[in-house]
Amino acid sequence: MNSHVGRAEPAETADGCHPMFRETPASVEFNRLRKRLLRNARQALEDFAMVRPGERWLVALSGGKDSYGLLALLLDMKWRGLLPVELLACNLDQGQPNFPKHVLPDYLAALGVPHRIEYRDTYSIVTDKIAEGRTYCSLCSRLRRGHLYRIAREEGCAALVLGHHRDDILETFFMNLFHGGRLAAMPPKLLNDEGDVMVLRPLAYCDEADLTKFSEAMRFPIIPCDLCGSQDGLQRNAMKAMLDGMESKMPGRKDTMIRALANARPSHLLDTALFDFAGLDDRRGKGEPGIAL
Repeated sequence: MNSHVGRAEPAETADGCHPMFRETPASVEFNRLRKRLLRNARQALEDFAMVRPGERWLVALSGGKDSYGLLALLLDMKWRGLLPVELLACNLDQGQPNFPKHVLPDYLAALGVPHRIEYRDTYSIVTDKIAEGRTYCSLCSRLRRGHLYRIAREEGCAALVLGHHRDDILETFFMNLFHGGRLAAMPPKLLNDEGDVMVLRPLAYCDEADLTKFSEAMRFPIIPCDLCGSQDGLQRNAMKAMLDGMESKMPGRKDTMIRALANARPSHLLDTALFDFAGLDDRRGKGEPGIAL
């Protein structure tokens, strides 16, 4: 195992912004995009009570647009005095072929962002366990998450912060609905099985298309996600295509669906563990109200 830790503190630039934003566009369009993403992230932080002042957060950084966007927004909020926590960026180099090891440490060091880069060859484990031609992503993700929990403990971090966004949550919901036979998505806030690390997803309300535009404008040094030759499963790709098709025909549907996930009515579903349907018989004839439609 090899690891590299950069401890430099972020510095303010002369033009009054975090160094990550010093070369961003001055256009009205970009400023609106940045404000929209900040507003959505702040709303998620508030709605799901994610922030406990004084905590330390481990921000998982893969080198993709979503995790870069997450880190940038958190640093922006922290610089503005809106996020009273300590941030430590972390990349887990999993030994994928041709992974550009220099990109993330060079980028983070140049910006003065505290970070930890750790090498763990989970790629060899995955390729040994998964048959050729199958998707590596599920096992790879589980192994990565285990190491990130460990690193969070070692670094004294109370939370592991991930870059999943609104579209990821909706895709997961429909995958569970169509293939898993359950109503479940990605929770914005989750306590791990051991009960010692909170998992946070501050981008829960952020649109993937906005994050793509933000990444392009910020000129993040993107690292491809397919270095191992494996892509996310066909099921998720199908859900993404379905949701994008709905959004193109009926703009605003994704926002409506994410609101629906926060507006569940157990009495109008079929789960007897969530609602006492048998108990309705006891109310009949006693003048007790039922549940309004």
